[in-house]
Amino acid sequence: MMTQNISGSDSTAGSRTFIYEVEGLRQNQETSQNNYPIRRSGSVFIKVPYRRMNEEMQRITRLGGKIVSIRPLSGTEA
Repeated sequence: MMTQNISGSDSTAGSRTFIYEVEGLRQNQETSQNNYPIRRSGSVFIKVPYRRMNEEMQRITRLGGKIVSIRPLSGTEA
């Protein structure tokens, strides 16, 4: 069973960033506005702040993508 802190009092949560590895995104009008190119055949890595994780998952699904992995962004990768 997963638990979730919804109180918003976790100050470290606001500063955490995650990397989504996404496959299968298709180019369309919405993805054309992104800062990175979309290739259907390859993986795209998207940096996502903790507070936007759910919103980004929904957006990726709407665009036809599949999240292959999610990992925390360490200080050395930033």
